Amino acid sequence: MSAPNRAAPPPPPPGEDGEQGASANERLLAAAKHDNEDMLEDALAEVEDVNYVDGLGNTALHYAVIHASTSILEPLLEHETCDVDLRNRLQGDTPLHIAVRNKWEDHEGLRLFLVGHLLEAGADTKMKNRYHQRPIDLLPPPGSDPESDDEKIRAAIRRTEAEEMVADKGDVVDEDDDFVDPNDIASDSD
Repeated sequence: MSAPNRAAPPPPPPGEDGEQGASANERLLAAAKHDNEDMLEDALAEVEDVNYVDGLGNTALHYAVIHASTSILEPLLEHETCDVDLRNRLQGDTPLHIAVRNKWEDHEGLRLFLVGHLLEAGADTKMKNRYHQRPIDLLPPPGSDPESDDEKIRAAIRRTEAEEMVADKGDVVDEDDDFVDPNDIASDSD
């Protein structure tokens, strides 16, 4: 008995511009998964919002962190629409959760690099995932080696939280404030 003849499936419908192939959003995600700068540039030229979410709730930024796509991390983080705190559907993780959890043991310092860039881009250290864990909660208990990546990440998160607390109280001088004349001295004796 031979296998029944099967017709090939019909081709996918043409895109909006009549062309077939991956959409700009699909190329954006693929660029993040494969650390492909050229593909990212092409996709960014066509998308207005880099926060496209796939079926798992992951954005290009999630995939850039998952796959340690360091070449495209900065262009994504610098894009005006990039939301660093979107949670995925599976575990409710933000990209910061993923960066803290993954070890990349074959690439020393990679996790610290990813976490540092996310914190610098304003990632919220207090966001909780589906299991009510903040990114810092994903680290093992403090150890005896202050030079370990775990301890450096813990310190970076705590430093970011302290800076946010001070900024919230309004005690931070904006470096972009206008120049103050040093000869213009205010006095309490008036």
